Amino acid sequence: MLAEIFLKVVVAIILTFAGSLWTDKLYSGSNELTFPEKISSRSKFRKPILFFSLAILFNMTDEKFLVAAIFLLVLMTLTDFEQYMLFDEMTLSLAIIGAIFSWQGNFLDCMTAAVVGGGIFFLLAIISRGALGGGDVKLIFALGFWLGTEKLLSVVIFGTIFGGLAALLMLLAEQKDRKSFFAYGPYFALTAIYFLLAP
Repeated sequence: MLAEIFLKVVVAIILTFAGSLWTDKLYSGSNELTFPEKISSRSKFRKPILFFSLAILFNMTDEKFLVAAIFLLVLMTLTDFEQYMLFDEMTLSLAIIGAIFSWQGNFLDCMTAAVVGGGIFFLLAIISRGALGGGDVKLIFALGFWLGTEKLLSVVIFGTIFGGLAALLMLLAEQKDRKSFFAYGPYFALTAIYFLLAP
């Protein structure tokens, strides 16, 4: 038991440094960052947050595929909070591993969730004229492979509610105004982690 916990903590340490290096590399190669002049200040807590999140969450599952999903979702949550960016490299990795993972269960249902969920969010992104970002569309598509239709719908509903409440609190605290950009990706990602780990 203790050996297993220790191993997962070691994996969390390795992935913390690997994930942070990967994020820094993506930042350096991107010209679409929201706060390019504040990379250092906005990422100063990234490693401790990443490590403690992974160390705790990894010890909540023995499924190796879920470890990969948790790592990518936590990392994407951090990049979206830091720079309002969900990188295609991370989303594509999540989708590919999810497609492989879905073969263990109901692949058809997961494929349907990915295509329909991603398609609906794509239409919403067009209708909202950019209020919903392309990164969110790709994230929902990728999550479909992991969750299937029922759980993906729950993630969309609860992620939207939690994101809306957070946005409302920021407006009331005058940290943002109605024209400010707001990152919904973290709320979908964190809700997805809950449903992935739920019995």
